[in-house]
Amino acid sequence: MESILRSLTGQDPNPDDYRNIEFWSDPERSGWLTKQGDYIKTWRRRWFVLKQGKLLWFKERSVTRGSIPRGVVPVGKCLTVKGAEDVLNKPYAFELSTSQETMYFIADSEKEKEEWINSIGRSIVQHSRSVTDSEVVDYDSTR
Repeated sequence: MESILRSLTGQDPNPDDYRNIEFWSDPERSGWLTKQGDYIKTWRRRWFVLKQGKLLWFKERSVTRGSIPRGVVPVGKCLTVKGAEDVLNKPYAFELSTSQETMYFIADSEKEKEEWINSIGRSIVQHSRSVTDSEVVDYDSTR
């Protein structure tokens, strides 16, 4: 049922969303999180990988070159990542928001939640489009 809904709604990630990212090797962060579904609002435990400005998730922990992500979020398009225990009334909850949607996650501990928030936050800053290439000043070339 879930796979039918995923294909009908186009939720399966486009391979272009994760092309050239070796998500199976040396991620910036990886681990189990519980994620709320986009269409069917059930909670499912997924293996998450943060690498090169992408947050990818998989059904299984054993991620290989041939693995296909269940979803991909380009964190550079995200505006905020913050705790959400008060919103969900669940411990260790946090949210990740873009201009169009908010996704909710639950970590296994307070420490894990804080580590995910910090890692995703750093990635948002590194990969955000708030400064375009034309606005970057190369100070070495102006001397």
